[in-house]
Amino acid sequence: MKNVFVKPSGAVSAPKGPAHKAATAGALPGGGQASFDWWLFTITLAILGVGLVMVLSASGIVAEQANGDKYHFFKRQVLFAALGGVALWCAALMPRDWLYRLQYPALFFALLLVLVTLSPLAPSINGAKRWIRLGPVSIQPMEFVKIALALYLAYFMSTKQQLIKTFSRGVIPPFAVTGLFCFLLLLQPDFGSAVVLAGILFFMCVAGGTRFIYIFFSVALACGGAMALAIAEPYRLRRLLAFLDPFQDAHNTGYQLVQSLLAIGSGSFFGVGVGASRQKMFYLPEAHNDFIMAVLAEEMGFVGVTIVMALFALLFWRCYRIIMGQQALRDRFTAFGITTILVMGAVMNLAVVMGVAPPKGVPMPLMSYGGSNLIATMLCVGLLLNFSRTAGAWTRSS
Repeated sequence: MKNVFVKPSGAVSAPKGPAHKAATAGALPGGGQASFDWWLFTITLAILGVGLVMVLSASGIVAEQANGDKYHFFKRQVLFAALGGVALWCAALMPRDWLYRLQYPALFFALLLVLVTLSPLAPSINGAKRWIRLGPVSIQPMEFVKIALALYLAYFMSTKQQLIKTFSRGVIPPFAVTGLFCFLLLLQPDFGSAVVLAGILFFMCVAGGTRFIYIFFSVALACGGAMALAIAEPYRLRRLLAFLDPFQDAHNTGYQLVQSLLAIGSGSFFGVGVGASRQKMFYLPEAHNDFIMAVLAEEMGFVGVTIVMALFALLFWRCYRIIMGQQALRDRFTAFGITTILVMGAVMNLAVVMGVAPPKGVPMPLMSYGGSNLIATMLCVGLLLNFSRTAGAWTRSS
């Protein structure tokens, strides 16, 4: 398969001269300081603002019953947003050379965190061990595994172009690394996160020029393995069948999806009004988390969902322009990998909420409640802002 990031003339490369060193430090080759993509930053703040409003609306009743404070989850989300803002600006201002020394340390640190979740040190919540408890907060390592994997795959795809079409040295290493993380996630168990990592690998291989035959057989093998896992575990099989026809078992396995669809249908065109959702009143589980878009659809209707989707479309458009504005191959692959994380999160969450895909526990970026996901998402945006400084002038001026 042809590498979509390398032009026939070889124009996109990994330059080593002073101009590239200046660019990776954030300066333009001709002097002066490259500017951030302020459109990307503004759109991110707009989506985050909508997310905070929806967390406040969707979590108030649950928070008051569980914690005696209807603002409990909202206040925590504001704190997470502030920490995410710090992560965003640190990533945006980080010298590119520093970032590119982190591909292996980040990967090993992410592996260590996942191993900790499988140890007795990690709590079991709802039958899964996906979190690390640190005092009053919990960290979900998976959110940072995605970034570490994207950095590693970008490094591999950009520096091993001469080997990428070979099986032993161009296919086995990235597939083995991703497979190891997927295996550990399945032990938690976290089937949805394993699917996300496999998706990141797939898109990076497509962009990197991996032979189509290797991609085809790996996808076929992954699908076969997924079906085997679904059949082997009764609860996974029940969730799959409930996804196919949730109303057949609306009071048990299909309950969450049925309530989500009822929320979406109740919103009609203009919605019932912010704060007036009925499904969030203990009918829809995870209303302020994975299914926050269902509450948004109920309260703001088709118009509100369309506005939010338009904001996400603009966000991804700015990401695309940043990707295509990079001159160095590794910069382009890294920006592409980070963007893939954001796009997959949004698409998979919407697919689950609307009943297009089985429930996977994937939060909506910048909107769902949760510190790990919000901080990791804002870290991704910060990295893209970093790359926007070395994008072409046409990207920053449009």
